[in-house]
Amino acid sequence: SKAEMDDNWGETTTAVTGTSELSISQEEVVGLGKEIQDRTQGFRRYLPLAVGSCVGLLVLATPLVFLLLPVVMWPDRLQACGAACEGLFLSISFKILILLVAVWALFLRPSRACLPRVCVYRAFLTTLTLLLTMSYWLFYGVRILDAQDEDYHGIVQFAVSLVDSQLFVHYLAVVLLELRHIRPCYSVCVIRSTDGETRHYNIGQLSIQRAAQTILEYYYRDFPLHNPALLSASKHRTAKHLAGLKVYNVDGCTAAAQPTNGNQSRSMVTPAAKRKDNAHSELYYEEADYERRVRKRRARLVVAVEEAFTHVRRMKKEDENATPSDIMDVREAALAIFPSMARALQKYLRTTRRQHCHSMESIQKHLAFCLVNNMSPKAFLEAYLAPGPTLQYGPERWMADQWTLISEAPVTSGVKEGSEFLLKCLDFSLAITVKGIPYIRLTEEYIDPKSHKFILLLQSETSV
Repeated sequence: SKAEMDDNWGETTTAVTGTSELSISQEEVVGLGKEIQDRTQGFRRYLPLAVGSCVGLLVLATPLVFLLLPVVMWPDRLQACGAACEGLFLSISFKILILLVAVWALFLRPSRACLPRVCVYRAFLTTLTLLLTMSYWLFYGVRILDAQDEDYHGIVQFAVSLVDSQLFVHYLAVVLLELRHIRPCYSVCVIRSTDGETRHYNIGQLSIQRAAQTILEYYYRDFPLHNPALLSASKHRTAKHLAGLKVYNVDGCTAAAQPTNGNQSRSMVTPAAKRKDNAHSELYYEEADYERRVRKRRARLVVAVEEAFTHVRRMKKEDENATPSDIMDVREAALAIFPSMARALQKYLRTTRRQHCHSMESIQKHLAFCLVNNMSPKAFLEAYLAPGPTLQYGPERWMADQWTLISEAPVTSGVKEGSEFLLKCLDFSLAITVKGIPYIRLTEEYIDPKSHKFILLLQSETSV
């Protein structure tokens, strides 16, 4: 039954957290992640969005208020608005509409990361916008409200100048927030601490915390899923090697099974030295045997999957001539052929130590997806023959949304040549080093086309 299959599949999905100081299970990791996400995290996530919304409303409402207050407070004393004034109404309407779309596109976006410090440029632009708006309000209150200016055309021009200034501030925001970091200036090397997986990326002028955010986005896209089970074999060899070594007290005070003379000492050290010399041979034969078992499991898996897909194609041809009530659904077909390949797939994933990365439900869902889109057996197997990027797996498989940025330099300062910082999560860390992209100097060298010409003399007695 399905419940028995779930139980059998779950027997081989133990997560080995060998790289962590805390020995906890996968379920405890999920519980720990849920406990960390407290209310303060949601508050810090949506605070910039709330501030941006308030500032945007103030920016958009101020020109309209400038136009409406004279009409409401002293309408009898206002001069008539001519054709030029009405044209300014049309201008300010379209400018406010453009500014509304621009503010929505740049500022009213939910943040994709919770940074430890405030973005300096975003805070500067917010402060500049508030200062600009307050300056216009101060001038408007002194020169227009107190004096009750009768020149409505001048008041409209004053509101238009405010909207123009706000558009220029938005242009400055686009340059600082979006365009400044597009041009690559630095090359960063990202190394995972446990297995040494390395990638290199080019980034622009960014602060350390913004660079960390960009690197984490690249990490989820490019790095294969972190698999601590692959590190257990190397730890086993290390423990076996250390077990063959004996430690002696050079002072001769106390030692377990300490020899009484030099001959016994040499007799005990010699076997340990031989075991140390044979360590490379043991590693060679161990890796060769592992590769042989992987190839064997892979061949069995490929054959089982091809036979299952062939059976599905045969059933599909038979369904063309069957009645509509007898036609099998794609989900039912996936459930029907999955047991024929489940054992081979389970053994292969267990051999490659990736059984905890794929649940039975996810495999059946992927199988149904391949059947619906008429994919080949090779397309189905590609997701299991090689480890995919971290983002392709469910969050419960990696649970690394909590990161800690460790840097000697302030995280709001920009990256520069030789900068180093660390991104640490529960079981591993990412070490980042920054190198500057060198200045490239190109020179041109002219080659005379006549220098490539030559004369070929053909003689009648040659073989040509």
